[in-house]
Amino acid sequence: MKIYKKAILPLGFSASGVSAGIKKSGKLDLALFYSSLMAKASCKFTANTMQAAPLKICKQYLKSNKDFQAIIINSGNANCFTGEAGLSDARKTTNFLAKHLGLKNKSVLVASTGIIGRRLPFFKIKAAIPGLVKQLSLKGIDQAKSAILTTDKLVKEISVKLMFGKKPVTICGIAKGAGMIAPNMATMLGFILTDAHIAQKALDRALGVAVGHSFNCITVDGCMSTNDSVMILANSAAGNHLIERGKGLDLFMQALNLVCLELAKMVIQDAEGATKFIQIKVTAAENENEAKKVALAIANSSLFKTAMYGENPNFGRIVASIGSSGVKIKERDLKIKVSSLKFRDIKVNVSINRGRSAVTVYTSDLSPEYIKINAEYN
Repeated sequence: MKIYKKAILPLGFSASGVSAGIKKSGKLDLALFYSSLMAKASCKFTANTMQAAPLKICKQYLKSNKDFQAIIINSGNANCFTGEAGLSDARKTTNFLAKHLGLKNKSVLVASTGIIGRRLPFFKIKAAIPGLVKQLSLKGIDQAKSAILTTDKLVKEISVKLMFGKKPVTICGIAKGAGMIAPNMATMLGFILTDAHIAQKALDRALGVAVGHSFNCITVDGCMSTNDSVMILANSAAGNHLIERGKGLDLFMQALNLVCLELAKMVIQDAEGATKFIQIKVTAAENENEAKKVALAIANSSLFKTAMYGENPNFGRIVASIGSSGVKIKERDLKIKVSSLKFRDIKVNVSINRGRSAVTVYTSDLSPEYIKINAEYN
């Protein structure tokens, strides 16, 4: 398996990104990922009950269609809490794009990110789509990966190449996310493209496992977004034998897990105002759910996070967080070890002496800069 710290489009895929004028800054704000072949799709969405219009439309399409060829994403506007008008705007976006690509309706997935509660300026998207389609290319990935960003300072991208028999398969991952990050699905927008020939059930399983061990194990501020989505398209262009079960599926899952975990870590590394990258590992739990409860209780504690920012070794913050997790841990069984706070990367290891399961969660500190960014975000 070869790992590349950049986005390399798999066979059959192209991309583009343009400025549609959604962002006041004039920066790129409309992205497109396109497969020349029909592709299987699998998606994971936020557990937030206030879900944005694009998520609702995608769920409808996924129920009624099995073949997809494109994903269109806008930044600068979440198209959330916009009622029937928002649903109409999301649907019109997919239909208008499908028309320009010569595709059938419901074969286009849609995602949005940005300010909640504002009507999506569909007329701007409509005017930009012809140019977006015209600019599709392999090099267009550079514009697409920038067009999905909001408060991000860094582009999140990674690719892996691996062999299935004599056939090379590529998995490419692109993501955005820096704030409003909490577990319970994806905590960001993530787009994964692969030319692997894989069965639908296997693809669904692989994405579910990968998300569970990556995007569901990061938190910046404990605030769950309304738009969180992770989408994967698999177009079979690699021509490998069908991945369905056994060693082939294990290998694909290993690669997908790596892609998702690295993207998740990049989100934390780019967290709004962050000065620390914190890894919290909880061991000796009865099961993974229990370990995650304890780890997230620490990771979401504002007192813990501000102590990490101040490089203050007040480990009572950790003890108190663990006690609030709901897991019944005896004081004598609790062991805590923390690496030096003087460095950017900090490791917190917690053993609770209840079993053999372990989970690692990733988080950041909270700084005055985080408050400034979100106080001014509009």
